[in-house]
Amino acid sequence: MTQSTTVYSAGASPPLPQPLPPLPPPLPAPRIKIKAPVEDSDKKVSAKRIQDAEICVPIVYGTVAFWLGRKASESQSHRWTVYVRGATNEDLSVVVRKAVFQLHPSFNNPVRVVECPPFELTECGWGEFEIAITLYFKEDVCDKQLDLYHHLKLYPDEESGPQSTKRPVVVESYDEIVFPDPMETFFARVRSHPAVVVPRLPASFQLPPVLVEDGEERRRSCTKDHVLSQWFKHFSEADELSKLAAARQQVQDHIVKLRRQLSVMDGLPQALHPATGF
Repeated sequence: MTQSTTVYSAGASPPLPQPLPPLPPPLPAPRIKIKAPVEDSDKKVSAKRIQDAEICVPIVYGTVAFWLGRKASESQSHRWTVYVRGATNEDLSVVVRKAVFQLHPSFNNPVRVVECPPFELTECGWGEFEIAITLYFKEDVCDKQLDLYHHLKLYPDEESGPQSTKRPVVVESYDEIVFPDPMETFFARVRSHPAVVVPRLPASFQLPPVLVEDGEERRRSCTKDHVLSQWFKHFSEADELSKLAAARQQVQDHIVKLRRQLSVMDGLPQALHPATGF
């Protein structure tokens, strides 16, 4: 393979870097759209739906794994937790009825059912494997289940440094579950819930009366004060835009630094210019 080298004369300076092009818009968040079931005529009267509307539930699922250090054994080197949570750590039980976690067959009782928040389980082990997670929803939400898959990661990447008992390995995925044409009762229950994104309806639209969720119960079920919350990642459009802006600023600062260095080199006497080619 041939390599080409651009050679500059002693009195010439390399061309200055050009300004960066504008950043592309962030990619849209992944969305899982749950199809509304086709109801029979007997259910249509009691189960009215809001046509051409969508309810969105942002969720995060993943694992946090701690190395046990000196307490580790050959068969139990890590303690890990797998979970499904609201993207802002809010209670998901307003939508989710239960979560089923399918572990590796080597575990005792590998199929674990969690019927109340937080939807999670903690185990100890030494190997990495894929965990299947199945979500079942409230009766007025959806009669279909949602299958998710997450790879349990115990060991850090090389660039993250050696294993530490104080710094866990965290792997999370973000998704948005979309429920089209929701039932009126579902909409009325969640329209003011912080874990759910609902559309605006005309002021004249009449929703059926529903039992208001107890605020204290909601606070107990959220994961904002979860023992692992300090390790949870933040998923929001504002966070992503902030990260992109910070990265762009770092690149621009580097360009300014390079331009200053080139300007200094350009101002040196010709005899002092470093050799740039042969």
